[in-house]
Amino acid sequence: MRTREVDMLNGKITSAILMFALPLMISSILQLLFNAVDIIVVGKFVGQNSLAAVGSTGPLINLIINLFMGISIGSSVLMGNFLGANDYKNSKETLHTSILFAIVSGVLMVFIGISTSRPILKMMGTPDEVLDLAITYIDIFYLGMPGFMLYNFGAAIFRSIGDTKRPLYFLTLSGIINVILNLILVIVFHMGVAGVAIATVFSQYVSAILILVALTRGDRLRLDFKKLKFNGEKIKEIIRIGLPAGIEGILFSISNVLIQASINSFGPSVMAGNTAASNIEGFVFMAMNALYQTSLSFTAMNMGAKKYHRVDSITLKSNIIVFIIGLVLGLGAYFAGEFLLSIYTSEAEVVKFGLERLMIICTTYAICGVMDVMVGSIRGIGYSIIPTIITLLGVCVIRVIWIYTVFKIYPYTYTLYLSYPITWLITAIMHIISYLVIRKKRFNLKPQKAA
Repeated sequence: MRTREVDMLNGKITSAILMFALPLMISSILQLLFNAVDIIVVGKFVGQNSLAAVGSTGPLINLIINLFMGISIGSSVLMGNFLGANDYKNSKETLHTSILFAIVSGVLMVFIGISTSRPILKMMGTPDEVLDLAITYIDIFYLGMPGFMLYNFGAAIFRSIGDTKRPLYFLTLSGIINVILNLILVIVFHMGVAGVAIATVFSQYVSAILILVALTRGDRLRLDFKKLKFNGEKIKEIIRIGLPAGIEGILFSISNVLIQASINSFGPSVMAGNTAASNIEGFVFMAMNALYQTSLSFTAMNMGAKKYHRVDSITLKSNIIVFIIGLVLGLGAYFAGEFLLSIYTSEAEVVKFGLERLMIICTTYAICGVMDVMVGSIRGIGYSIIPTIITLLGVCVIRVIWIYTVFKIYPYTYTLYLSYPITWLITAIMHIISYLVIRKKRFNLKPQKAA
């Protein structure tokens, strides 16, 4: 095994989790850091309306991409199962099916996104003064979806073999290009929101090309463009596992779209503060999300190898690590909130509204991390529909009810933000109960002893 690949099947679990998760965590944070440059450059050099415009597109972008990103989870789980069982024939078929799916879905997302951006943004109640700017940004952003999908599906393949380092290197290079282009297009050429969108699209294609080149030079798995085709059996399994995850992502996004629509009703200052705070929270979330990806990858491979006795330990230790990360980073983000928000904007009112969001969400973010890790473990075992149903009930339905009941009675921003920790806690408890039931049913087999 190459040193860049973490052994997920043997040895100490805690150290392996940390070795796998750390590069993934850095990759996720870097990705957000480079994306944050869009927000910072717009906020500092263009203006409040442009900042609000870029922020208001976030939930809509996630709504479109989450379906296909969820399906990539199916690819990761399937690949992990085959690799755990040393089945390289099926692994290669999964690789080529996944990459072709990424290309096709990315192209579809361009047309779907651009054709629906205006009506959905208007439906969300985006103010007239930022609507055209938001449409400009998001329509250009959608042009980069094929590159975005190729990078993320490729990164999922690398994760399935235990390699989280190379995607980090590729992301770092493309991110630096993004930052440089942002500054040139906005400050020098005064292109505003169009400039940051173009820079993002270009960097997405750079990362996609780099990851495709690496896959064509793989050791155990090698991409051959001549072999790109849909394998009916593999695509069926990928969709069976991944589609519920994609639907879950869409449900999350729908609830966030409703919250964004409610935020929009408070005007540009609250929108801008919410945008900046959300971006800061994203760093905490992505750091925790690395443990979700880790628990999913480790569980899937150990299930393929029939090493069931390691799965409980993977789940427990991943939860302990993610809770510590969420607590430390979440509290840190809140206590440093005024300074962090001042990076995005110099307007005191915007900072005030941003701090309100950080106070409620960042201090409780560790609960969200536990919720996500439990989902990763359940999906790694091979059950994807159950966590989707639980998320639908525990997060989406309760949030929608909250908006139309509690928020209607108490129409304040903090009332909206309270819906996050409350639904995280309810859903996390439901996932833990679900996991205990599933493991009892699924692990009622003779476990393979450690080598």
